Amino acid sequence: MSYTGSCHCGAVRFRLHAEPEELTTCDCSLCVKKNALMTRVHESQLEILSGSDALSEYRWNTGIARHFFCQHCGIYTFHRKRAMPDHYGVNIHCLDDFDYRHLPVRATEGASMSLHAVWPGPREAS
Repeated sequence: MSYTGSCHCGAVRFRLHAEPEELTTCDCSLCVKKNALMTRVHESQLEILSGSDALSEYRWNTGIARHFFCQHCGIYTFHRKRAMPDHYGVNIHCLDDFDYRHLPVRATEGASMSLHAVWPGPREAS
């Protein structure tokens, strides 16, 4: 199964070669402010179709996670994950014609990641 997606203005287009099975939220300050709802995929499952030159990258804290935004419309499309650098978190709202409402949502721990020498793993949703 594959799904296409894009930023708001269409400058960045990508294809997800995976069937999303779970969504995640994160409580780090960046994800909270952008209200991120993501699905995780291996780097081999994300193909940028066009607009790689339109992507801006934002890094903060440890600089390991790489967050990508369209430099024209500002939409967060996906990011390379800090805890799993060979995976992407993909903004589920950027997928075309994908109904995500049936998928389970798992809350992940991001706010205290830099406080731990080793990432404690996902926390239970309350």
